[in-house]
Amino acid sequence: MGMTITEKILAAHCGKVELAPGELINATVDLILANDITAPIAISEFKKTGVDRVFDKDRIALIPDHFAPQKDIKAANQCKLLKDFSHEQGLSLYYEVGRMGIEHALLPEQGLVVTGDLVIGADSHTCTYGALGAFSTGVGSTDVAAAMASGQCWFKVPESMKFIYYGKLNRWVGGKDLILHTITDIGVDGALYMAMEFEGEAISTLPMYGRLTMCNMAIEAGGKSGIIVPDSVTEGYVNSRARHPYKFYTSDKDAAYVEVREYDCSKIHPTVACPSLPSNGVPANELTHVAIDQVVVGSCTNGRLEDLREAALVLKGRKVNPNTRMIVIPATQAIYKEAMKEGLLEIFVDAEAVVSTPTCGPCLGGHMGILAKGERAIATTNRNFVGRMGDPESEVYLSNPAVAAASAVLGRIGVPDELGL
Repeated sequence: MGMTITEKILAAHCGKVELAPGELINATVDLILANDITAPIAISEFKKTGVDRVFDKDRIALIPDHFAPQKDIKAANQCKLLKDFSHEQGLSLYYEVGRMGIEHALLPEQGLVVTGDLVIGADSHTCTYGALGAFSTGVGSTDVAAAMASGQCWFKVPESMKFIYYGKLNRWVGGKDLILHTITDIGVDGALYMAMEFEGEAISTLPMYGRLTMCNMAIEAGGKSGIIVPDSVTEGYVNSRARHPYKFYTSDKDAAYVEVREYDCSKIHPTVACPSLPSNGVPANELTHVAIDQVVVGSCTNGRLEDLREAALVLKGRKVNPNTRMIVIPATQAIYKEAMKEGLLEIFVDAEAVVSTPTCGPCLGGHMGILAKGERAIATTNRNFVGRMGDPESEVYLSNPAVAAASAVLGRIGVPDELGL
């Protein structure tokens, strides 16, 4: 029996020729990630191990992005813990405000995660990097502490589930719509502890930013990881930025999958996930009666340059509805700068939207866009649980950037077609 790409990467990192789902292994990690919420716990636990120095000062990335720039005293103290520990240990991958970005956008952009890597992060959306053909997954802060000391982490080899997307994508449909459609189909626990492997002709033509969006939300279906077998698109993205050697793995034709699902992309339209689960997806044009108080374009899911371009295309020459506020958050400083060069930020400001420095901010109800009781938001973020973005009696709808921008103009959920686009 052949192996999946996930099994091959894990096998290579634990010194075995082959692996099967369910096996327990200790594997060497290529990169460890934590942020201002999860790193303080990991640092505290690391200090209890009695180990004086981390296993490799160049393989631990600490990124203050959730409540940063520091929103209050508690957040400031959390961030200071990261800074002090990074200086104590001489960590080369500590990213202070102004030299940072949202973690899951920053690391691929900087070439710190590459194809064939094994990456763990104390953040559930670490699964994002599967878009590069890496195995990446979220773990607990105590696992990060142990890995910082040893350079290894334990895993149960996950079963794999394959998703095949064929046909041509409709206009305004991208990676966000494909993954929302998929999660709606299988449910929030439909791929519990599985590696979700995405393939098909629609994936082969999907740009890297769309792939990153899809793998980012694998966790919303309960997945252990999301992953796409690398191809020329992957090579084009990784080759110019990789900071260390990379290796392409593929899945064998006779590899075993728990289930294979196929989707005709011609039948998938711009999709919105209604409160309060990412699996509550419906076509956006069925929700035109839903008034919106806030629009957020950004996050580790859809805050990349191409996402901002998409939103700007819809907003150009238009104004945000007087009854709605719009917040745009470039995911990294590099994206912010390029958006400025391209005139995207001017389009947003002229439309009367506000542009923020890179931060997770409103996605987790942190800052830069908290919802009041009874308010509704449509956002390009990844979760819409009860109270996710503010008051427990607020509501969050999830969409792609074009739908979010159109909704900002209309003051209700809508699609770009309604604006003549």
